[in-house]
Amino acid sequence: MDDDALYPPVEPYEEGMLDVGDGNLVHWEVSGNPRGRPALVVHGGPGSGCTPGMRRYFDPAAYRIVLFDQRGCGHSTPHASDPAADMSVNTTHHLLADMEKLRTALGIDSWVLYGGSWGSTLLLAYAQRHPERVTGIVVNGVTTTRRSETDWLYHGAGRFFPEQWDRFRAAVPEAEGPGALVAAYARRMESPDRAVREHAAAEWCRWEDAVLSLEPHGAPDLYAGRPDAARLAFVRITAHYFAHGAWLPEGELLANAGRLNGIPGVLFHGRLDLSSPLDTAWELARGWDGAELVVVDDAGHKGSSALRGRVRAAIDGFR
Repeated sequence: MDDDALYPPVEPYEEGMLDVGDGNLVHWEVSGNPRGRPALVVHGGPGSGCTPGMRRYFDPAAYRIVLFDQRGCGHSTPHASDPAADMSVNTTHHLLADMEKLRTALGIDSWVLYGGSWGSTLLLAYAQRHPERVTGIVVNGVTTTRRSETDWLYHGAGRFFPEQWDRFRAAVPEAEGPGALVAAYARRMESPDRAVREHAAAEWCRWEDAVLSLEPHGAPDLYAGRPDAARLAFVRITAHYFAHGAWLPEGELLANAGRLNGIPGVLFHGRLDLSSPLDTAWELARGWDGAELVVVDDAGHKGSSALRGRVRAAIDGFR
């Protein structure tokens, strides 16, 4: 990420593979100041993995910066691009337990949480379950993975892109209804035939990119341009999570927003985010005493330089 709004690149001084059980090893890394304030980056997707640029939101002199690849993606093993990887042990509840195991393994009492998109769902669920372990939250792109949000992204948004959505739907002709569409893709991604999996992943990513195509910033092929293994893992994990409503009761994270009261938080959201409309961020901010909602007019889901600079400044505020 080449962006003057962020801190210069920094390399990890420690990394490893954490055995979280079920045959899974979760990759983690630490950079910045070993004596600094602990902060955890919770990446999106689900299944996107971490990137070096995520470190650059943090002042390396002030923060002990922890990144980890969630089960099945990034450098974690087994990788979800391998059809033999067991997805039954890759759920929201497994990831929440992994985060606690990582915190304990690193000897951290509490930490600042930063993440966006799916990462905001996961960190909000973690914070609501372990508020005593969270000293601050910064979110860049608020989602709670309600079924209504998923239905919007993979069905409702088709009103803006009828041609592209028709192609997305035609790739799984057996599906009837918005929920069935995501479930059908999830089944395709479990096929033993690699060609079936690759075709489903390509059409899924083509649709994701179409929904973001009106945004003024960011790469035009954010999803389709990923390397083959990363793309297969991303779609397999995402479809798996969304087909199951992330194993969360509908609306749970918004209904329980009061559990975050007392935790300072800053929520950033691009007004042009068609994939994750602003109303979810608005609802969360209204239910969480201590949260500030910042709407960035020139940004969508892919962000902008102005948005990234404001996120960095908010994280600076928790130093």
